[in-house]
Amino acid sequence: MKSAHGLSDLTSTTGVDSAQSGPTALRLLIGTQLRQLRESRGISREDAGYAIRGSHSKISRMESGRTSLKLRDVADLLTLYGVADEAERAAVLTMVRQANAHSWWHDYRDVIPYWAEAYLGLEQDAALIRTFEVQLIPGLLQTEDYARAVIKQGHPHDSAEQIERRIAVRMRRRQILAPPTSRKLWAVLDEAVLHRRVGGEATMRAQLEHLAILAGQPHITLQVVPFSSGCAIGGVGPVTILRFTQTELNDVVYLEHLTGAQYLTKESEVRDYRHLMNELGVHAPPPAETPGILRRIIDGL
Repeated sequence: MKSAHGLSDLTSTTGVDSAQSGPTALRLLIGTQLRQLRESRGISREDAGYAIRGSHSKISRMESGRTSLKLRDVADLLTLYGVADEAERAAVLTMVRQANAHSWWHDYRDVIPYWAEAYLGLEQDAALIRTFEVQLIPGLLQTEDYARAVIKQGHPHDSAEQIERRIAVRMRRRQILAPPTSRKLWAVLDEAVLHRRVGGEATMRAQLEHLAILAGQPHITLQVVPFSSGCAIGGVGPVTILRFTQTELNDVVYLEHLTGAQYLTKESEVRDYRHLMNELGVHAPPPAETPGILRRIIDGL
């Protein structure tokens, strides 16, 4: 339902409880609404940027939820788009204040790459996380010792304090899967991930035992693509797809590289990765067989 000005009531008709939505989801929702308002008025990004003393690229970042939102900028855009009702404006500006609230990882920004901060917010706000890994156990499923071995190898020049802070971030991320939670994780691992020795034998055994326990959790689906599978995935690195409860938000594909990351939101781009994940789920043995696969690998250590 929209008001006379075309502004959706984000706190009710979209099913969004702004008190429960995280800052990243709120930025995405506000950005989507601003884009819809701008397009409905036939206003270009260039003209909108000029109105807030910025550029078309700033409008693009605001509309895609990739930057913090300034109250003055949003207020000026609402005026430009013809939203004059004070109650409507106040509701949106309240959400802007909530979206600008510091998240827990703000205190760890010294060890978090700038391009990864957005992912932490998306991960925390997602209702469903689907991930495919070809080299390492996904971060959300790592034990502390496994994470320590991975982080030390990836950051050989860090101080001991920096290493521990990176580990703390990874362990804090795991809390989103702690029961009770409505969030679901569906992870598909190439079998090579389970054989690649990270840390010593004790570290690897404990990690695989941990996976076996997680595989029995009702909100976690874990599958393994075995070496014997006819599914050949070439040229594809780690892939994560995040889905949200808010119907206004598209799925987001996250692709991490050595020195950066890509965030894909266009349906034409997301569709191929969604198909990939579905294909992997079909070619891998059913989740019920995962504990047995893990047990055979553990027994062979």
